[in-house]
Amino acid sequence: MPQLILTIVIVLLVFGTLIALLSRYKKCPSDKILVVYGMVGKGLSGGNKSAKCIHGGASFIWPVIQSYQYLDLTPLSIEVNLKNALSRQNIRIDVPSRFTVGVSTEDGIMQNAAERLLGLGLGEIQELAKDIIFGQLRLVVATMDIEEINTDRDKFLEAVSSNVETELKKIGLRLINVNVTDINDESGYIDALGKEAAAKAINDARQSVAEKNRDGSIGEANAQRDERVKVASANATAVEGENTAKITVAKSDALRREQEAEALRLATAAEKVQLAKSLEEAYGAEESAEKTRAAKERATKEADIIVEAQIYKQKLEIEAEAQAEQTRRKARGEADAIFAKMEAEARGTQEILMKQASGFTEIVSAAGGNSDSAVRLMLADKMENLVKIQVEAIKNIKIDKVTVWDGGNKDGKTSTANFLSGMMKSIPPMQEMFNMAGMELPDYLGKEKTENSNNEEITNVQNDLEQ
Repeated sequence: MPQLILTIVIVLLVFGTLIALLSRYKKCPSDKILVVYGMVGKGLSGGNKSAKCIHGGASFIWPVIQSYQYLDLTPLSIEVNLKNALSRQNIRIDVPSRFTVGVSTEDGIMQNAAERLLGLGLGEIQELAKDIIFGQLRLVVATMDIEEINTDRDKFLEAVSSNVETELKKIGLRLINVNVTDINDESGYIDALGKEAAAKAINDARQSVAEKNRDGSIGEANAQRDERVKVASANATAVEGENTAKITVAKSDALRREQEAEALRLATAAEKVQLAKSLEEAYGAEESAEKTRAAKERATKEADIIVEAQIYKQKLEIEAEAQAEQTRRKARGEADAIFAKMEAEARGTQEILMKQASGFTEIVSAAGGNSDSAVRLMLADKMENLVKIQVEAIKNIKIDKVTVWDGGNKDGKTSTANFLSGMMKSIPPMQEMFNMAGMELPDYLGKEKTENSNNEEITNVQNDLEQ
């Protein structure tokens, strides 16, 4: 019993595997292209191929690593109503046409279709092809004259087919058929060409009828003449009045020929008159068409000039606004920079003053809260520099020799004493320096000496010199 169950399970597994493998073998219908994508091998450049296209065959689709889709080969009929297309003569025309396209089965182009059209519906493919056809049809019209498009229709269709099919191949499509129903222009130029051709054909037909009638009359007259000549010649041997008959026949022939010449002249004149009238009508139609085309070109050029002027005006306004905005931003930036600089300098000055005030506060605190003592501490610290500055005032004075003629005492002072006193007075006294600074010299630095004290000092200096 267990062996039977195992056998049934194995058979079911084998049968299921075969069914699964057979279901992965896909056949391609004749109206479709089988596109296998996934791991499908290497391309010619050495990289992995994006897809493998099969038409009219079958392929095994490996599970997990491969998948597939179909591209429909059903032809698509696209109506393209091109309006206001500009020809090489700057005349706008309408070209209503119908194009029939379909997915190509050529090698390489099928690959383009698989890469660009796979997954798109027929409507989406139709719209994509319609956009390409519109652009190429407008391009072909722009390279040809109205006469070429209207008269040489085969050349026009060949140019359209060549350009359109080249672009369609890039997305995997091929052009099957092109049918241009009619060509019109808004200026009436094509109608004028048709009227000119019709007038020419009518005049040619009239001329041909007149020529045929003339040939018939001349042939009939020649036949009658031959008949009469033969009859006259036959009767001449039997009738005595042959000479009279010949004269009569000759006169009759002369009169007939004169009348024939007159008829020929009238027919020729009538033909020339009709030809002149037809040419006049043709020239009038051509002149009207040229005037219409000139008016159209003038209106087009005026419109182009106005549009360019408006565009240029808008450009100048935009540039002026941009320049003004740039100037405003630059001025704002400079103002911000100056403000930032002044603010930084103010913060620096404030910080220095705050540090100085803090230092002064600490000095006063160290002096026990006495401001005079604090000033003494500060002056004691700067005293060396003050003395150095006073000494520097006379340091560089060079005196090679001092000759003194002492003429005796004057006001109780000798000449030598007066010279030394003047030299010492050349040094700015500390009291004067404080007075110029608007301050008062502290008492502990000394008081201003009186005249007596100055005399005592001078006397002491003199005594020292005499000793």
